[in-house]
Amino acid sequence: MDSDLVTIRNIGPATAGSLIAAGIPDAATLRAMGADAAYRALLAQGERPHFIGYYVMHMALQGRPWNDCKGDEKAALRARFDALVADVRGGPLSGIQAELDAIGLRRPPAGHSPF
Repeated sequence: MDSDLVTIRNIGPATAGSLIAAGIPDAATLRAMGADAAYRALLAQGERPHFIGYYVMHMALQGRPWNDCKGDEKAALRARFDALVADVRGGPLSGIQAELDAIGLRRPPAGHSPF
């Protein structure tokens, strides 16, 4: 992989590969887009929604440790995440869909690999 995305704290090779596949080729593009737009691109590419990945990206772009997100900040990000996922999917998730996504067990859409 020929990208500087992995130079951003908390962004490893797997996440960098997903970002590149979603049309985000480098750290400058990711920083310019911001976490919400980048996560929207990942979802549009077929990534399975996962709240931890979402808030880790926010922390990464702030240069903070991934586990620094707590309390009111984490609750606010959760609300933004839920709204973003609902918007990309065309509406709120049903109860069971939301629960399966929360624990990472729901299958990806047809034609999309979970890897």
